[in-house]
Amino acid sequence: MSGEFDLRALLAERGGERYELHAKYLNHQLPRMLHTIGFDKVYERAEGAHFWDADGVDHLDMLAGFGVMGLGRHHPVVRKALHDVLDAQLADLTRFDCQPLPGLLAERLLAHSPHLDRVFFGNSGTEAVETALKFARYATGRPRVLYCAHAFHGLTTGSLSVNGEEGFRQGFDPLLPDTAIALGDLEALERELRRGDVAAFVVEPIQGKGVHEAPPGFLRAAQEVLHRHGALLIADEVQTGLGRTGDFYAYQHEPGVEPDLVCVAKALSGGYVPVGATLGKDWIFKKVYSSMDRVLVHSASFGSNAQAMAAGLAVLAVMEDEGTVAHARRIGDLLSGRLKELVPRYELLHEIRGRGLMIGIEFGRPSSLGLRGRWTMLQAARKGLFAQMLVVPLLQRHRILTQVSGDHLEVIKLIPPLVIDEADVDRFVTAFTAVMDEAHGGGGLMWDFGKTLVKQAVAQR
Repeated sequence: MSGEFDLRALLAERGGERYELHAKYLNHQLPRMLHTIGFDKVYERAEGAHFWDADGVDHLDMLAGFGVMGLGRHHPVVRKALHDVLDAQLADLTRFDCQPLPGLLAERLLAHSPHLDRVFFGNSGTEAVETALKFARYATGRPRVLYCAHAFHGLTTGSLSVNGEEGFRQGFDPLLPDTAIALGDLEALERELRRGDVAAFVVEPIQGKGVHEAPPGFLRAAQEVLHRHGALLIADEVQTGLGRTGDFYAYQHEPGVEPDLVCVAKALSGGYVPVGATLGKDWIFKKVYSSMDRVLVHSASFGSNAQAMAAGLAVLAVMEDEGTVAHARRIGDLLSGRLKELVPRYELLHEIRGRGLMIGIEFGRPSSLGLRGRWTMLQAARKGLFAQMLVVPLLQRHRILTQVSGDHLEVIKLIPPLVIDEADVDRFVTAFTAVMDEAHGGGGLMWDFGKTLVKQAVAQR
């Protein structure tokens, strides 16, 4: 028998070294960045939409692990499902049998996607996108995929090729020969399609970066022109799917939209076991897996593993039993409505946008002379510093975790667990009002911190 392994004892002994371990063995810039912006907290416990630091102080999570924690942390139903599947000691990942859990999860997912027929399970959102890209290229026999400027579809090489943010792409060329268009630009889409080499158009119904929604009618019109030219529509619902926007999928907000391929991940995991899924039409899967010789032409070593499938089944059961989608719509409307009431009150607050519990808070140039000077100072150093200047006091003073919605953007994105309630909305709005009052006061610790950010931004040039 092997020596005893005690995880609790290991964490008790060495958990305090967390930042030093990351700095020495992992991405050394992460602890450096966290120290710089004052996010170097030590969290010990989490439940639902809250976590507690080493001193037992409660924090409200408005980030949800970038959308992973759809049901919050440690939902009891998901926990029980994982205990059950481990205790069952299933003959998992034999590679040469058909276990029931993948089929059951596919069946349940497809019940929310009645125009789709089959599912491929991988391990992440970027892998779900990679699968869609491969399937679209093979099914159409065409090489090129269109995507939107400022899109985010992942960071592996294929998904990076349809990533519309230059900062992520820089230095990793050559990528695949794909082409960006502006979100909502139907004319550009049709122009590219006329070249005859486009396999598909991949789009987030609401872009994560900046929280920009596709214009009304665009997805339906794009679908029609794509199909007219023999190309496919891929909906990237990795962040927007599973109730985030107040519909099960964000594309369902627009009647008549039926993507050929849909990518999901993040919240399907229950926050525990990485999982990604690519849903598609029957004819696409049958073209890719066209014979027994091609049975493993696309696969994933850990895809369809029992733990991930159990977590996904539990997540969907909770969402259906607890009315999570309707709750996200109602609480999202409440939160965005409360925030929109503040726009006339603060000249630095320009717009509240989004849908459900995916909300963008955008800041912009003020009109008064004193504030305009401070705003200009921050913008000259680095765009996005004002929004960063706000997320720090939200965490340090009000114990609310938020973050900017992308590099060089004056936008804070709220993507909290879908289980937040009215009290959490009150807490956030109260805290946000307090930091906006201070920002408009023109002085104090917040603007002092802004000057520190300016110095750091200038030093890094």
